[in-house]
Amino acid sequence: MAGTRRAEEEYDYLFKVVLIGDSGVGKSNLLSRFTRNEFCLESKSTIGVEFATRTLHVEGRVIKAQIWDTAGQERYRAITSAYYRGALGAVLVYDVSKPTTFDNISRWLKELRDHADANIGIMLVGNKTDLKHLRAVAADDARSFAEAEGLSYIETSALEATNVEEAFQLILGDIYRSVSRKAVASDEQAGAGAAGVVREGKTINVAAGGDADSGKKQCCSA
Repeated sequence: MAGTRRAEEEYDYLFKVVLIGDSGVGKSNLLSRFTRNEFCLESKSTIGVEFATRTLHVEGRVIKAQIWDTAGQERYRAITSAYYRGALGAVLVYDVSKPTTFDNISRWLKELRDHADANIGIMLVGNKTDLKHLRAVAADDARSFAEAEGLSYIETSALEATNVEEAFQLILGDIYRSVSRKAVASDEQAGAGAAGVVREGKTINVAAGGDADSGKKQCCSA
């Protein structure tokens, strides 16, 4: 058991990624589907910030992804803005069945660019593609917006587990390539790593007194 736990804790990089977007677009279920392969039909709105981790292979490296789920409610925006600090990636989520959530992406993008690192990788995600009969945001419109803003783009369904794995693999791959380029550029500076990246063997305090699963209710496993 100890050997298994030790193997799970070994990684080459730790990447922090934040999920942002309006309340109710499915950020928490994207997080639980990716990190625990779970989906909760009756999940409640996130209060403040939660996070979970998952270790996976990206381009031959072991990456520990630390995904932060930031509340979409207005009253929590001042709290969650602090959590952009140190994030190397951001996933902007909207609900394909609710056009207002897509319209608000511009506001979230501005807030992200105001608070996050200028080089942060950003992906636009249209979630809830399972609601085919209720679709109100055309994929072409979202793709055009993403291209104009320089964002990567994908559509997902946390309920059906469609493209969730692919979405996080894409954003983590983008981050890894960006970090690798920075590492090559600053190779002469021994011991100087890219901001927000933690190499194996180093410890960070990610949240006061809590681990990734503390305080979370049990969900149905898929």
